[in-house]
Amino acid sequence: MITNTASATVPPPLTRLNLWVMTIATGMVVANLYYNQPLLGMIADDFGTTEAKAGAIAMLTQIGYAVGMLFIIPLGDMLKRKKLIMVDFVLITASLLLTAFSTDINMLLLASFLIGATSVVPQLLIPMAAHLAKPEERGRTVGFVMSGLLVGILLSRTLSGFVGEHLGWRAVFIIGAGMMVLLWLALYFLLPEVYPDYKGSYKSLMRSLLQLIREEPLLRLASIRGALCYACFGAFWTTLVFLLEEPQFNAGSDVAGAFGLVGAFGALAASYMGKLSDRGDAFRITTISISMVVVSYLIFGASSHSMLGLVLGVIILDMGLQASHIANQTLIFSLRPEARNRLNTVYMVTYFMGGAAGTYLASQAWLTWKWNGVVAVGLVLSGLALLVHLRFLKRNRS
Repeated sequence: MITNTASATVPPPLTRLNLWVMTIATGMVVANLYYNQPLLGMIADDFGTTEAKAGAIAMLTQIGYAVGMLFIIPLGDMLKRKKLIMVDFVLITASLLLTAFSTDINMLLLASFLIGATSVVPQLLIPMAAHLAKPEERGRTVGFVMSGLLVGILLSRTLSGFVGEHLGWRAVFIIGAGMMVLLWLALYFLLPEVYPDYKGSYKSLMRSLLQLIREEPLLRLASIRGALCYACFGAFWTTLVFLLEEPQFNAGSDVAGAFGLVGAFGALAASYMGKLSDRGDAFRITTISISMVVVSYLIFGASSHSMLGLVLGVIILDMGLQASHIANQTLIFSLRPEARNRLNTVYMVTYFMGGAAGTYLASQAWLTWKWNGVVAVGLVLSGLALLVHLRFLKRNRS
């Protein structure tokens, strides 16, 4: 069993200002991971490379995020949380500037990986909010912070698509670096400090991740179904810009980015789904939400020439993903209070590796079979997520 020495420090109360600061910061930092997606066609043209190679930029950003979460997020159980966040912001800003001034595609690939590896602050803030919240309000609190995260994910594409179309793709990352400096200042004055509970070494901290995986079947379930659903999300958003550049649409990065405004409707469901998780029956909520992801890809399959169909599919996809993600995180945060950062590490590393896999598979499917290949990838992955979930549910209720 994992052993920890509880901290004698009483955590500060979670004020409304604290919650809003965490939510805004979560959205602004996570946006760094998605600025590149509407710009991939523009970047491919600029460096004279293929769409598949440009798609690797998004994939490496997600892999970098998984690596950063694996090695940085567990430290949230071991070090002062605010101090760790402040140091990480310096690395985020440097990575964004390196991306903006990349001179070739290989340098850009490295810089994209570093953006992912450093932009892990949201995964320190979400467990922090869960830790400070009252137990009966944990789902609602996680849902509120997650609404900021989803808005950041979706509106990042709108911002980057618009700026990229009018000022060039490099300007997106320069502006992003400037926003990180301003956010650092805001958090320095407004973010509370949370002291760690874990008293062991970094080596034993990392080893405890394997123990958590072995000892917590619900953590394994949440991680697998989360990874498969996020793979569907990455598959769609990475290849959408390629579809919109086809003759039937003949649109650019600004239109691809505008889809983020449509998907932001999913954020409206975040707080509501968190409340439902507080009331129980999270398994039923997850069954419905994963089924929504499957339905979205059925709609995408019939919408290769329909902008209205794509819009409808995006709304259903983002609402389904958001609902399942909140249910997953509310579940894992209820398992071991002293290990919330490590539980979140296992879940989110698996989650983003799923996203990277979905991005890679969809990019390759597009290269060979265009949109039909992307839809097939999404249907297989979402179908697997639903099967895994229902099989676990049946086994534990029989």
